[in-house]
Amino acid sequence: MRLNNILNGLEYSFIKGNIDVEISDIIYDSRKVTSGCVFVCLKGATVDGHNFAKEAIKKGAVAVVYEEELDLDNVTCIKVENTRAALASMSASFFNHPANEIITIGITGTKGKTTTTCMVKSILEKEGCKAGVIGTIGIIIGDKIIKTNNTTPESYEIQKYMRLMIDKGCKVVVMEASSLGLKWNRLDAFTFDYGVFMNLSPDHIGTDEHETFEEYVKCKSLLFKKCKLGIVNIDDKDYANVIENHTCDIETFGFSDNADIVIYNRKLISRPGYLGVHFDIKGKYNLAVDAGTPGKFSAYNATAAIAICKHLNVSDESIKEGLKNFKVSGRVEIIDVPGNYTLIIDYAHNEISMENILKTLKEYNPKRLITLFGSGGDRSKQRRFDMGEVSGKLSDLSVLTDDNPRFENVMDILNDIEVGVKRSNGKYIK
Repeated sequence: MRLNNILNGLEYSFIKGNIDVEISDIIYDSRKVTSGCVFVCLKGATVDGHNFAKEAIKKGAVAVVYEEELDLDNVTCIKVENTRAALASMSASFFNHPANEIITIGITGTKGKTTTTCMVKSILEKEGCKAGVIGTIGIIIGDKIIKTNNTTPESYEIQKYMRLMIDKGCKVVVMEASSLGLKWNRLDAFTFDYGVFMNLSPDHIGTDEHETFEEYVKCKSLLFKKCKLGIVNIDDKDYANVIENHTCDIETFGFSDNADIVIYNRKLISRPGYLGVHFDIKGKYNLAVDAGTPGKFSAYNATAAIAICKHLNVSDESIKEGLKNFKVSGRVEIIDVPGNYTLIIDYAHNEISMENILKTLKEYNPKRLITLFGSGGDRSKQRRFDMGEVSGKLSDLSVLTDDNPRFENVMDILNDIEVGVKRSNGKYIK
């Protein structure tokens, strides 16, 4: 594709060179530069692509897009206000705007994004509708999983894999819209058909992510300025802030009687090898379902999935079948074991997530609750203290172990967790 076509719809200053030139690819990582590509200088938390522009030219880039002044020779130079937004626009053009050919669903929230995206996929497949997923697990197309570094990949990957999904017969793409993905323009250059808000609690607060909780909320709210219909959890205390100044239609769900879709009659389901929840919904839709994941939060996740699928005219039978034996790797995942106990693996990696899963499991009245966990290296010490304290309070026994220490000593990490456990006077071993 020619550069002038890739730049179509983008505001830019043409500094020098020739924009009527054939472009082989769009590259934003100088290590992956190929001959004939356009190189886009992205500014990250620790690395600035502007510093690698000359290296990209040496490797064969024929054009460079940048936002800071650069003195470059023998290359076409394009200056823009925001290179991340430019990358999204250029990528959409390069892959011929795939979002125009597939139903797009974006799900945001602190918890439940991965589970809800996979629930939607499970339901749609019961209906015979092929759906792709973009999220924490990776890019899922059929039975193939392509690993990614971020919950919401860079805009180039999003556009690339939406095009591949269409080529593979997918009619729907469900993606996790992370706060950082929204903040860093990865979800620009197209409008979601449906945007979903699950819940909000402090997370990703730090100088490299979000400076304040208020900024975190603001970034989440961006989804409802780039979708046609917003489906939101009315029970969350921050929901009004998340949809403030929204430009889409709004539909609500929750246990509140004020919701458009009201959840009620929640009951726990427990049998050997199965923990789930039954609930009914009324209001805009009326349905009784069993979900194969435990707890109140599972009712929220499943109801969000139901609301989406109802708009896609999915049958009640497919919804029920898609949720009944639903399972997603690492998310309250029950593992088959030979002994007289239930083994569950969950992704909980901070205080809020751990508290939610342990309180949920205690609702099922286990005779003994043993929690085995660690905490990642080169991350917040406070997170370790808090996770230790929560486990100590809610578990009969905490087992402190290794979890990706990165460049820290494992025992230093465990000692930090131990500080939190001791605050609760809970039993533990390392």
